[in-house]
Amino acid sequence: MTSTQAQDVASLSARIIGLLTARHHTIAVAESLTGGLLVAELIRTPGASAVVSGGVVAYNTELKHTVLGVNAEVLALHGAVHPDVAAQMAVGVREHLAVAGQPAHIGISTTGVAGPDPQDGRPVGTVYLGFAIGSDVRTRHLQLSGSREAIREAVVYESLLELEALLAHSRE
Repeated sequence: MTSTQAQDVASLSARIIGLLTARHHTIAVAESLTGGLLVAELIRTPGASAVVSGGVVAYNTELKHTVLGVNAEVLALHGAVHPDVAAQMAVGVREHLAVAGQPAHIGISTTGVAGPDPQDGRPVGTVYLGFAIGSDVRTRHLQLSGSREAIREAVVYESLLELEALLAHSRE
């Protein structure tokens, strides 16, 4: 990641933390291919502890089911790299990282293939993001290229960019 890209990610993260703080909303993060990079970017921002509930790295497919509640039949049928998996991860992390019995307002998830090899019949660079904001659950498909590191960094950037756009249009 170039220094300009790193500044862009830090700026995005700071704006998101600011929006969440102003709304008194919390966020929980479920990650697979990003391995904790996304939640790390969010908590880099001072004051993030007021709004970031936490993160789960469910790198192993089975953990997507046992920890985050992704339907085992969906995983068996489609594998871990699928929009339904991303959506269920985003919904599940909100509930499973509840604080004082309160689910997070927002759940966000990443699942995909960073490489070097394809996974579940999906080529390297195939990524699904999941967003659960209130009752609105959405996914976004990305098809990225580059090194494993470049793909993972791009997923963090794209996740934050999409989240900021969703928050700008959300009434939650």
